[in-house]
Amino acid sequence: MNEEIRLSVRALVEYVFSSGSIDTAWQINNSALLDGVKTHQRVQSFYRDEDQKEVPLTCTVEYQGFLYQLEGRCDGILFRDDEVIIDEIKSASGGVAHIDADHSQVHWAQAKLYGYMYAKNERLHDISVQVTYADVGSEKLKASMKRFTFQELEGFTNGVLEEYTKLAAMKLAFARLKTASMKQLSFPFPHYRKGQRDLAVAAYKTIIDGKKLFVKAPTGIGKTISVIFPTVKAIGEGKINKLVYMTAKTIARTVAEEAFALLRENGLRMKVCTITAKDKVCFKEETICQKDYCEFADGYYDRINEAILDIYEHEDAFDRWTVEKYARKHTVCPFEFSLDLALLADGIICDYHYVFDPKVYLKRLAAESKNGYALLVDEAHNLVDRGRAMYSASLSKSLFLNVKRLYAAKVAGIARAAGDINAYILAVKKEKLTEAYATCKDKLEELSVLLRRFLEESEDFLLRGQKDDAYESLLEAYFTANAYLKIAKLYDDNYLTYLERHKSEVTVKILCLHPAANLREFMKTYRAAIFFSATLIPGNYYKEMLGGDKEDYTLSLSSPFPRENLELYVVPVSTRYKDRERTFQTIIDAVYSNILSRSGNFLIFFPSYQYMNAVFERFTEQHPDVPVSAQDPAMSEADRDRFLQRFSADNSGSLLGFAVLGGIFSEGIDLKGDRLVGVFVVGVGLPQLNTEQEILKEHFRSSGKNGYDYAYVYPGMCKVLQAGGRLIRTETDKGLLVLLDDRFLTPKYRQLLPDEWRHFRLMN
Repeated sequence: MNEEIRLSVRALVEYVFSSGSIDTAWQINNSALLDGVKTHQRVQSFYRDEDQKEVPLTCTVEYQGFLYQLEGRCDGILFRDDEVIIDEIKSASGGVAHIDADHSQVHWAQAKLYGYMYAKNERLHDISVQVTYADVGSEKLKASMKRFTFQELEGFTNGVLEEYTKLAAMKLAFARLKTASMKQLSFPFPHYRKGQRDLAVAAYKTIIDGKKLFVKAPTGIGKTISVIFPTVKAIGEGKINKLVYMTAKTIARTVAEEAFALLRENGLRMKVCTITAKDKVCFKEETICQKDYCEFADGYYDRINEAILDIYEHEDAFDRWTVEKYARKHTVCPFEFSLDLALLADGIICDYHYVFDPKVYLKRLAAESKNGYALLVDEAHNLVDRGRAMYSASLSKSLFLNVKRLYAAKVAGIARAAGDINAYILAVKKEKLTEAYATCKDKLEELSVLLRRFLEESEDFLLRGQKDDAYESLLEAYFTANAYLKIAKLYDDNYLTYLERHKSEVTVKILCLHPAANLREFMKTYRAAIFFSATLIPGNYYKEMLGGDKEDYTLSLSSPFPRENLELYVVPVSTRYKDRERTFQTIIDAVYSNILSRSGNFLIFFPSYQYMNAVFERFTEQHPDVPVSAQDPAMSEADRDRFLQRFSADNSGSLLGFAVLGGIFSEGIDLKGDRLVGVFVVGVGLPQLNTEQEILKEHFRSSGKNGYDYAYVYPGMCKVLQAGGRLIRTETDKGLLVLLDDRFLTPKYRQLLPDEWRHFRLMN
């Protein structure tokens, strides 16, 4: 019996025919100046009534013991007299005059495979195949057509499959191992912790039902393994094909990698790829993706297939260090290598933006996710602010004024287009900016028109690669304009235009106030999504903000650890800005008295660096005998590691670490056992009062919500819960948690405390 392989035509031709280098022109072509859909629609508007658009094609091909199920979507099928023409439409940048009949092997291969599939299904003797290039900056089109017999296309298709067969054989052999291992896999611990089984069952049901699940699960319950394990089982049962585990911070990615490693120790065979940020894995001093600078970019596509075959044959964990090892061996860019591997892997570990950010998301992943992928969103509370940031954009007047000046004597079209943008922003400043800032619901459509024109003028020059001392400034302006336009297309009632001036500078921002609709849109092609965090409180707020629907599921779990392990106090002191000066001493005394009563390591969290530094100075002056360490906003990764290394379990005395709420030490770190015996939280974590927070407050107030709670209270309380969650990480951990603010005694804040924190006592 032949083995069956489902394969998209695009994935097949890109694997077999891609060649050349990664360079700036490649980046520009992939930045999608205009939505490719619009370009296709423009070409298709010339079709006749009898022609067909966006036609799904499937075809079964038997070759060398494999049964290939080819799938694709043909842009157009044209009927001209007795002739059938397959039309493959491609967007072109910088004009179409230079494009010849054999411009791209990949494009022609895709068109010919569609021709073969249609001819086979319709039993045609011959068929015409056409590639149409549409200039995104004009109305110009250029089409090249060739006619093939069915036998010619069949021979071509077999040749393509021959090139793919080695990878196909490896994938099939591994798929058998993977499925068998997943079916036999059991939970990697002798017993479930309290709540773990409930979480695993809920996650599995969510995947089967194709829903979203919002989980509040306390720190230490084992959330990561409890969502990964049932998702892996669902893959083994054929319910889904792939999982995508997303995090906001590097440390959480490490925890996910450790969970997969634990499952491998218990027999799991599964390819899992971690995508690490480009600037972290780049082998060069500067992250310049151009073939004349980087040998790992030069000829990348000529070497990538061998690199893929090598790592796929020998490794299951495509983590950062493994990817870097094979990237050096084959001289390929480690970042692009990881993106290519992600498409082949059974699981992906990555940052949120590879799925949700319209500027950088993995388009191929989204396109193929209709086959059944599950999203696992770790520390999901972070996605609210990250979502707002991903769906917002800004640009500055000075950026385009600088380009105008640099290109005035070089490229008149670029200078003129940049100058028009500068002039328009100046006009907006005069009309709307009577104060330092202004807001409006005006999308500024004319600005979008000017930005498109700037991109059109810039592209031809950039694609020629004529680098000079102004090239980088133009490139920055190009990508800024492109990113702005992508966000502008999303503009709706959840957006606001924000204008700000500082001296001669003017900044235009498109602010996303409510990310739910955009998050929901990007999740549409995925089968299921599971959002989990210790701090999804209140649950309805996060379900609303993260794109949940009424029929989606929620789950709230209590702590699995004995309540008596957490000694919890509230100090009724005011930490409001107007009272801070007079309550510094109360905070210092409360902290010092508790440090005196027990030895060990403590963390104290503040809502701002200014507040932290003020208490730090007074505390160290009054108590020079207490060893201290303080977070710094400019800390490198090495500095952060040194800070945490001081929190040793065998410290003979006490150590007090000063840190900020919402910072790198308030979530994601794991100081188990005696590495941390106490946490102090100063204040209720309210975000700093500023214009953008006030805009959020007004937006939600006008939507019938409690604007103050949505903009300040809930985000602030999330930071408090995260900081307190550093303390009790295992069944044997014991510790002291002190909340220093009288607002914790009010009904509003009491209601936001998790069950495991409601046994607090007053500390006077």
